[in-house]
Amino acid sequence: MPHDQPASAPGPAPADASDHDPAEAPFLGLLATGAAAEEYERPVLRARAGGAAAARLAALERAKLLALRVRTELEDRRRREAELSALYATAHDLAGLRDLDAVLRAIVRRARSLLGTEVAYLTLNDPAAGDTYMRVTDGSVSARFQQLRLAMGEGLGGLVAQTARPYVTDSYFHDERFRHTRTIDSGVRDEGLVAILGVPLLLGSGVIGVLFAADRRERVFEPGQVALLAAHAAHAAVAIDTANLLAETRKTLTELEAANEIIRDRSSVIERASDVHDRLTELVLRGGGVQDVADAVAEVLDGDVEFTEPGRAPAAALDRSRADGHAVRDSADWVAAVRAGGEVLGALVLRGHPALDPVDQRTLERAAMVTSLLLLARRTAGEAEQRVRGELLDDLLDAAARDPRLLRERAARVGADLDAPHVVLAARMSGAPISDGDGPPRPDGTDRRRLWSAASHLAATRHGLAAVRDGGAVLLLPLEPGGDPAHTAREIAARLGTALHVPVTVGASAPVPAPAARPAAVADAYAEARRCREALCALGRAGQGAAAADFGFLGLLLADTRDVDGFVHRTLGAVADYDARRGTELLRTLGAYFACGMSPARTKDELHVHVNTVAQRLERVGRLLGPDWQTPARALEIQLALRLHQLSAAVTRETEE
Repeated sequence: MPHDQPASAPGPAPADASDHDPAEAPFLGLLATGAAAEEYERPVLRARAGGAAAARLAALERAKLLALRVRTELEDRRRREAELSALYATAHDLAGLRDLDAVLRAIVRRARSLLGTEVAYLTLNDPAAGDTYMRVTDGSVSARFQQLRLAMGEGLGGLVAQTARPYVTDSYFHDERFRHTRTIDSGVRDEGLVAILGVPLLLGSGVIGVLFAADRRERVFEPGQVALLAAHAAHAAVAIDTANLLAETRKTLTELEAANEIIRDRSSVIERASDVHDRLTELVLRGGGVQDVADAVAEVLDGDVEFTEPGRAPAAALDRSRADGHAVRDSADWVAAVRAGGEVLGALVLRGHPALDPVDQRTLERAAMVTSLLLLARRTAGEAEQRVRGELLDDLLDAAARDPRLLRERAARVGADLDAPHVVLAARMSGAPISDGDGPPRPDGTDRRRLWSAASHLAATRHGLAAVRDGGAVLLLPLEPGGDPAHTAREIAARLGTALHVPVTVGASAPVPAPAARPAAVADAYAEARRCREALCALGRAGQGAAAADFGFLGLLLADTRDVDGFVHRTLGAVADYDARRGTELLRTLGAYFACGMSPARTKDELHVHVNTVAQRLERVGRLLGPDWQTPARALEIQLALRLHQLSAAVTRETEE
């Protein structure tokens, strides 16, 4: 068969050729191309189909097994290289992360990717609560599972944490090696997990948590996969520790920055406090006043500081500050009581500064203390000066034979000039009890002390003297040229009443020309001033001020010297002057009018004039003396003045004759 021979000729040729080829040759090609495992059966099948010898087939079988072994080794190497690459990539990624949450999410996501599981999750221990809790999940769908908390030693994770070794279960619910709880089993059942691998997160010898990889079907985790997840967990633990350290470092740095800021603020405040301390010390040493202290504190605290009297300060805040001994906040202001023992002298008020640093608050309190010292020092000096002024006035009142030269020297020391005209004033608070003796008020005489203090202040401001006497106060004040004692009495009564908030009655004497030259005149003037003061009270005019001249004809009785001409002139001077200028007879008409029982009809008969003339003259008198000239009191004074005027005129005529 010509056609059969050529067709069959080539068949044996390859078989023969292959008999001489190495048995490994076909498998090397498969290894080189990375063929699948089933491809390695083909060379053996072809040789068997080609009728190869048994020896050839055996050699091919051995070569196939060797090639498959090599193929397995190559795959293992490639898998390990991939795993190592993944671990290196994981380490690189974790090293670049700084936020703990980002680190944990990356750990769980990479664990799921490395093992190809459906779910991965991580639990962390809570030392404070004594349990462990679900921190991060990837691939989870159950809310209950994502919120699990379990006690130490419970579940698969508890076993891993207790032993610090990896544990794997192919079927969670059928594994009795660990303690099942209803809470954990419910969470696992909700998530549908079956196969679970857990490896510890180790820092040193301690377990900080557990990293899990899980599937929702039964699965056998190979030792290499367990080792791979364990290696990943080791990187993860270091990354967690690094992230925690970084977080703590950031927190520490933030706290340090805040502390540095506080230190800078405190340093600034302390410097300001030191500055105000130095300034307050300097103020005290050079004799500064209360306003100087307020200005210094205002500059240091960058605010408006004012010293207020007790009655003008916020009452509630002042009481709280006095009770606490500290500055207190009052709305947008701060109030620091200025006190000495139990006595409140006033308050320092810092306005418009609601947020006050404790050191600045202490600065305000220290300023209040310095203010109280200044006020006490001023009071002590003032009281000493008041006593000196009082003792000098006492000597003028009690020792008429004092040496004028010594009196002048003592007066000069307190700024008084006893060679100038003065007026003596006797003052008393309405309702004040009579003193049981002279001298400065006793500590329990609050009203008398207040009167003495106010009177002494007035005397000091006017370069005069003041003392306590007879339950009231006596003042010796300079009288300006042309000055009026009655006006001075009214002014002093008003000033003392305003200062003490109670009515003060003041009587004034006639002027004392030179007290140093005639000390006895001061005692006489004081007696006159007292009579005027008591007359005011008797007439229901308490709280007013007056001199003898203000009492009309009674002034002749009150005055130490009987100034008859002055009384007549004050009472009838306007009418007498009118008669002198116009040549009229108003005084004669006025005398006849009173002599006729204030009857115009009888008066016209007495004067031999028409009644209209009498009416016109009396109308003129009314315009000169005032509309009340016919009231009983004024009429009595006018009649007395007319009699004294007539007597004076008669005496003058007799003298001239």
